[in-house]
Amino acid sequence: MSITALLLAGGASSRMGTRDKLLEDVGGTPLLRERALACLASCADRVRAVLPPDRPERAKVLTGLDVDIIYNDGADVGMSNSLRCGVAGLEAGAVLIVLADLPDLTTPDLDKVMRAADAHPLATILRGADATGKPGHPVLLRQKLYADVMTLSGDTGAQPLLRQYKADTVLVPIGAAALRDLDTPEDWAAWRADRS
Repeated sequence: MSITALLLAGGASSRMGTRDKLLEDVGGTPLLRERALACLASCADRVRAVLPPDRPERAKVLTGLDVDIIYNDGADVGMSNSLRCGVAGLEAGAVLIVLADLPDLTTPDLDKVMRAADAHPLATILRGADATGKPGHPVLLRQKLYADVMTLSGDTGAQPLLRQYKADTVLVPIGAAALRDLDTPEDWAAWRADRS
C-alpha cells in the first residue's frame, strides 16, 4: 500500500505573537524543515506539505527537499481546509497526517503507525497514542475516507471522522510525543527547559 505523509503547516501560528512557531529553532534547524526531514526519512512513499501562501519563509525552509508543496488559500477558515487541500487529488492508498507543530514525533514513531496499517488491514484509521491509550498523532486514514475528508469544514480538522470511525480505529502506542504540540511561547519555553 502506498502512503503519502501529509505535513500540515498551513495555520497562522496566531498564538505565538510575532513569532512563527514552525520557524522556531530545533537543534539548529527550523521546526518545519526538521519535521519534513523526519517524514522524508520514514517509510512513506511521498511527502506533501500544506503551506499558507502568505508565509514565504515556510516554503523557503523546505528548499532542496523532495516535498510536494500545496498552498492553502483558506488558511484563515481552519484546519479542515488544510486537510482538504492536502488530500485533494491524492492517489495513495493511505495518508499519514503529521501536524508540523509536534516536535517530539520521530521517524520511528511515524513508521510504527504506518507498519501497523499492514498488521491491521481492516482498520480504517490508525492513530498514535500515549502510554495511557489517549489518542493523538500521527493519524493514518485509508483512501476510502478521502471523500469524507473533502466534506470537512471549520477548525476541528479530522475530528468528526475520528469520532465517526472510532470503532474502526487502531491505537498505536508511541508515548507522550503523540500529544505534545507547541502553540505558544510558553509551550516552547517549557519544551526547551525539558530538553536541557
